[in-house]
Amino acid sequence: MGRRLGLIVAAVTLCTVTSAVLAQRGFRRGYGPIPDQPLTGERKEWTFARLAYDGGRSGSRWDVDYPRAEMHFSQAVERLTRIDVHPDGHVLSPNTDDLFDYPWLYAVEVWSWAFSDSQAARLREYLLRGGFLMVDDFHGEYEWQAFVEGMRSIFPDRPIEDVPANEAIYSLPYEIEERLQVPGPGYMSSGMLYERYDGVTPHWRGIRDSRGRWMVLISHNIDYGEGWEQADNPAYPEPFTRQAYEVAVNYLIYDMTH
Repeated sequence: MGRRLGLIVAAVTLCTVTSAVLAQRGFRRGYGPIPDQPLTGERKEWTFARLAYDGGRSGSRWDVDYPRAEMHFSQAVERLTRIDVHPDGHVLSPNTDDLFDYPWLYAVEVWSWAFSDSQAARLREYLLRGGFLMVDDFHGEYEWQAFVEGMRSIFPDRPIEDVPANEAIYSLPYEIEERLQVPGPGYMSSGMLYERYDGVTPHWRGIRDSRGRWMVLISHNIDYGEGWEQADNPAYPEPFTRQAYEVAVNYLIYDMTH
């Protein structure tokens, strides 16, 4: 009961501060935030960093759920851990060396990403030097293949593996007894966990470095970001929100200790 209450409190509505935060970050109304702006405020131990990638033929979707996803999750990390957290977040492109100042990156709708050779090389260096990338919110076989095409420009040869349910990453600090398919916003009207007819089955996958460390963790046919956003919405079931927070906190702790 205490943990549930803590998660709900951690995800209180942030609408009253959203407009001020958008102004501080250089938000382009109708176009999303501008990447690689100077970080506002004091530097902290951890900052939610979103990857702003170039788009392919269908355009770019990296700013989906911005800024509510980072605002909700950052507040939860502040409350649920002893990590000193930046209250907002930061948006970074693969073009900047500032990537190396942020050990944890989050990317969404990655079926729409594309990288130049120099961008792919920079992301490869970032990950091999200890960086971590959480990939979330893309669905179905077409989006999977488009994601893989972009990922192969970063790591042409490293295998994409299924992450076992009994992997240690799911036990610290939270014990994830059953991995749930956390659904997107359509669930609240349709009751369906999946977003594509060929995206019924959730997949937890990843890419390791040569030492066995998970560099990339991939949530396919899953939308953890929606779980963060909807924590204060009574129409969105609490088990999905709870797991979205717990899994992502586990990933963060893993990243900061490996």
